[in-house]
Amino acid sequence: MAAASGIAAVGVIGAGQMGSGIAQLAAAAGCAVLLLDADPAALSRAVASISASLRRLAAKGQLSQDACEDSIKRIKCVSSVQELKDSDLVIEAIVEIEDVKKKLFVELDKITKPSAILASNTSSISITRLASATKRPSQVIGMHFFNPPPIMKLIEIIRGADTSEEVFSAVKSFSERIGKTVICSQDYPGFIVNRILMPLINEAFWALYTGVATKEDIDTGMKLGTNHPMGPLQLADFIGLDVCLSVLRVLHNGLGDSKYSPCPLLVQYVDAGRLGKKRGVGVYSYGQRSSSVKPKSSL
Repeated sequence: MAAASGIAAVGVIGAGQMGSGIAQLAAAAGCAVLLLDADPAALSRAVASISASLRRLAAKGQLSQDACEDSIKRIKCVSSVQELKDSDLVIEAIVEIEDVKKKLFVELDKITKPSAILASNTSSISITRLASATKRPSQVIGMHFFNPPPIMKLIEIIRGADTSEEVFSAVKSFSERIGKTVICSQDYPGFIVNRILMPLINEAFWALYTGVATKEDIDTGMKLGTNHPMGPLQLADFIGLDVCLSVLRVLHNGLGDSKYSPCPLLVQYVDAGRLGKKRGVGVYSYGQRSSSVKPKSSL
């Protein structure tokens, strides 16, 4: 198993905001990056986003112009998993559905070289269960980046039941190499951050649902009363209400405590397609017409 210094080729699966941000970090750290997505439009958007982000850093003097252009050149877009066969590290950043991730890990296990480390950017799904889909569970690990990856300083590393010490050390060193502060979690539902954050967001939805206060007052209260940079409802919009709901369901199913049961208003918003900033409307409106879903308590 190669040490972090030996991680030279990185595959990133998923060209959304998370995947493109991870690809940018790896390229800026000197890695050759293969960014995989089945959607050519998503790849085009990702390359444009990464290029713009790196050039902004160069304009601010945080990156030399040469380093900026070299980083952009190190990213190659691909459309087939087969093209990741020589990667030292593969990080998936696809939809937060366990069965879909497991299917991908089965495929990666077959095509990547035996020494490759397989990592998931999951925010809540068991690494042990994902690793069980492979014949190399000792080389499967969780790398939970936070959105947007180039800006957020934290990475949460999760060891599965069989993750080796060597793989953990290599991934920890690589994470520090790309500029992240590392925290380590055991493989429990929600890990560290989401296990604490999602009940807070859920309680904010309950406060809105039961008419305790307006969304603005709930968020202002948490921003000014607890010195949070963003209120929990606005933060939920930025994370994605569908993602919040998915994590809460993982917590509820995995830990069996009713305190993790999703608020009906959150479920209703997701059912209505109000997924947050990425859709233009969630708890707040972001330039698109709001749907007719209103906070209405049945209590």
